[in-house]
Amino acid sequence: MTYTLTTPLYYVNDKPHLGSAYTTLACDALARFQRLKGEPVLFITGCDEHGQKIQRTAEAAGLSPQAHCDAVSAQYRQLWQRWQISNDRLIRTTDPRHRRIVEQFFARVEANGDIVEGRQQGWYCVACEEFKDDPASADAPECPIHRRPLEWRDEVNLFFRLSRYQQQIETLISQPGFIQPSSRRNEVENFVRQGLRDFSISRVNLPWGIPVPGHGGHTFYVWFDALLGYITALLEEGDSPDLDQALARGWPAAVHVIGKDILRFHAVYWPAMLLSAGLPLPQKVFGHGFLTREGQKMGKSLGNVLDPDVLLERCGRDAVRWYLLRDIPFGEDGDFQQQRFTDLVNNDLANTIGNLLNRTSSMARRWFAEAVPPAGAGGQLDHPLAQAAQHAQSTALAALEQLDFRAAAEATLQLAIAANGYLNDQAPWSRMKQGGAEAVVAADLYAVLEAARIVALLLAPLLPDLSHRMLEQLGQAPVDSSAVGQGDWPQRLGWGGLVSAAPLPEPSPVMARLELDEPL
Repeated sequence: MTYTLTTPLYYVNDKPHLGSAYTTLACDALARFQRLKGEPVLFITGCDEHGQKIQRTAEAAGLSPQAHCDAVSAQYRQLWQRWQISNDRLIRTTDPRHRRIVEQFFARVEANGDIVEGRQQGWYCVACEEFKDDPASADAPECPIHRRPLEWRDEVNLFFRLSRYQQQIETLISQPGFIQPSSRRNEVENFVRQGLRDFSISRVNLPWGIPVPGHGGHTFYVWFDALLGYITALLEEGDSPDLDQALARGWPAAVHVIGKDILRFHAVYWPAMLLSAGLPLPQKVFGHGFLTREGQKMGKSLGNVLDPDVLLERCGRDAVRWYLLRDIPFGEDGDFQQQRFTDLVNNDLANTIGNLLNRTSSMARRWFAEAVPPAGAGGQLDHPLAQAAQHAQSTALAALEQLDFRAAAEATLQLAIAANGYLNDQAPWSRMKQGGAEAVVAADLYAVLEAARIVALLLAPLLPDLSHRMLEQLGQAPVDSSAVGQGDWPQRLGWGGLVSAAPLPEPSPVMARLELDEPL
């Protein structure tokens, strides 16, 4: 069965930001991990391109909505290419095939009796593209998220009969594992417990959207439209826009990875829509937290927005991926701190992992004919580093299954720390001066090099670039976690993969220290 995972479809009102990059990098790590296990992966990302906010943003810039969407979606595509994101699909909701999928889906929902006409009154946030429940009583209430004035709306819309699915949604969200982390499930349960209300799925007098078939003057509400992008994205290039054909390509999704602010749409509205259409439900919805910078919310007005392009140019992929995946618990809010970022990258990657490989390889080449030393006791499964490697492997793999990238990174780092400690304790540079200790030194160096090899393999889903460089320096074939057919990765994690007497390439630093003299 295809392992389908998705990022949100990013709203193209503005260029990509660090929050979008954070979600996408995490999904990339998960996709790479699943491929390395041998799973057939379909990694979907894309752009949500309809709605009033897009229309207004384009008008303010003197552009047509389509021209605006073309420009911003291109920025997303280019950014993911620069970050070497391994997505299989990038869907745009302005794709003509998407319109046909939405129409077919709507026909099923309408035929099920779940579309009714009604009046929609309330305070509306254009930035959120949603009505706000019970805003603070004020002459001009504002959105608590965007801190912008809400607009009063009073119009006749088409409604989806969400209230009919109260019991089914209650049962769904109570299932362990459907909503993760558990704190997010509590939030959704509290919302559902208040009673589900029918929600508007159309807007009137809004030309920038997909017209609702059979209902002149109505365009689909952006969320009804956008969520179906996950299904449209399943289509292969030559496929006709047929709903059933799309579903056969990889539905249901194994996991939707989203920001916590859109959890309700994915964990309540979306499953109810799918139930109405008689379609399978996604297996998991994971809502991660927000990123702040130095304890402050990032915003243009504060001048503290972190540009993903700047981060890439000044810091490189390995550094940013390591910090975001290793330091921030995925699922909780996180704070980007430049000094801690620099310290972690330098201490963990340059000093601990990079230096371990460099110095061990240098000693092995110097004393053992530029080759992997004889394994001796170092190749045995009862060796202390073999046991440490087994623990790191089991911990990291279990953590990655649960999207706990921090625990996986920490387990990998701890193996490198253990190998460094063992090397320091055995002090092969001293033993070699004593004479007659070649066999013991060889076994020690073999074990440390083997630990470094397993560190490199465990880094493959998290830091594919660094993993590649490390394996090359060990004379090993790198793994391609962006492609299928890498099913030997679990076997390669077993102890004893290095072959004694195999050539060791001349070492060079695999990770440069990060020097940031100015704020990012």
